[in-house]
Amino acid sequence: MWYSTLSKPSFNPPNYLFGPVWTTLYILMGISFYLVYQASQRKKGKVIFIFITQLVLNFFWSIIFFAWQQPGFAAIEIIAMWLSIAYMIYVYYPIHKVASLLQIPYLLWVSFATVLNISIFLLN
Repeated sequence: MWYSTLSKPSFNPPNYLFGPVWTTLYILMGISFYLVYQASQRKKGKVIFIFITQLVLNFFWSIIFFAWQQPGFAAIEIIAMWLSIAYMIYVYYPIHKVASLLQIPYLLWVSFATVLNISIFLLN
């Protein structure tokens, strides 16, 4: 596999960690979306749009990085994803504070993933 041949920084986590982390994050994302969607009265369209936007960016990052083997382009894309997650937290907060806070681990993980992605790009 292409990824295994790349030079990685010393802080690269072991591969077995990614599955449980992403599973947890997707569960939190789903709960958060449900809470904010149920609490939203007039902003349902905006709530759905921002959630789908970050989810699409999340999906395409994997394709860009792994399938297309483009860590530089993936670094640009993950920054867009980070911004969409931060915006989602901002939009969610006035609607449902807990739903907003449930997205913080996701933002933190994507922050780490952004640094990792850029480091891999620079090392290769």
